[in-house]
Amino acid sequence: MQLKILAIETSCDETAAAVIIDGQVKSNIVASQAKLHAKFGGIVPEVAAREHVPSIIPTINLALKTAKTKLTDINYIAVTAGPGLFTSLMVGVQTAKALGLALNKPVIGINHLEAHIYANFVGQFPISNFQFPILILIVSGGHTLLVLMKGHGQLKIVGETLDDAAGEAFDKTAKLLGLGYPGGPALSLLAKKGNPRAFDFPRPMINSKNLNFSFSGLKTAVLYTVQKMVRSDKKLDKITKQNIAASIQQAIIDSLIAKTEQAIKKYCPKTIMLGGGVAANELLRQRFKQLAIIYNLQPATPPLEYCTDNAAMIGLAAYYRIRHKKIKADSYFEADPHVVLK
Repeated sequence: MQLKILAIETSCDETAAAVIIDGQVKSNIVASQAKLHAKFGGIVPEVAAREHVPSIIPTINLALKTAKTKLTDINYIAVTAGPGLFTSLMVGVQTAKALGLALNKPVIGINHLEAHIYANFVGQFPISNFQFPILILIVSGGHTLLVLMKGHGQLKIVGETLDDAAGEAFDKTAKLLGLGYPGGPALSLLAKKGNPRAFDFPRPMINSKNLNFSFSGLKTAVLYTVQKMVRSDKKLDKITKQNIAASIQQAIIDSLIAKTEQAIKKYCPKTIMLGGGVAANELLRQRFKQLAIIYNLQPATPPLEYCTDNAAMIGLAAYYRIRHKKIKADSYFEADPHVVLK
């Protein structure tokens, strides 16, 4: 019998649903709110939650229709339980529980960060070719983590940010430069035309003896640089913006790669993976693959469309947990915006 999973993701501002059948992505529908939040210059939690409500059922129906599957044929329902925005998470969790109750189907709460790992498993059916242990660098707007994965359901955080996430540093710099929302992709595009050595921004904690990150000081350094230029009547022209974008991107990626390299030396993984929205960054992907070549490791980067929030990665995380008997399928879990990866 086929294993069919309906997956739901509402951790932030994307309403998403997907159908996974025997580990294969049969549909992956995302209703984006990007244009709505662009006018605010960032995500407004209550606006995001309200938008999920009218979108979630049509999104689920479209995912089922695209996968040519009926709701009654689903074996499991998987949903993001956290971390994320509490009010947004609640919409997905309560919808999944209601469907599970109505259909008498088990509901699985999935950690959003773990799901970012499984974005790398798209197309890895019937058996994953990835060799354990796996070292994963998860980089997003809200999180920066190094995770050691010894097997499915066996995850350990070995490094994390002590303050701001790398993605936030991208976004805040983009806002300073007036690049609009979403800022990260816009800044990366602008950086392609700039000189990465034009500004000597710091690489925080790059020589520390642990695997943790820090990006608040880097973010502040960019702010002070821009403020100093404004006070001295120096023009923040197009070329200057390009150079700031290239320099901040270089500083962030240097920090990420340096810590990943330290973790490789300490834990000797056989595979290294990227995950999270910043995993779509072209320069980071290039540097990551170069690192894999240097240490003779198997590299994995998610397809670009699976880097940002989506439900397929939620369904794949559930699939591998079910397959390896690492699940707790019940309706007693709650949305937890601050849950850690474990």
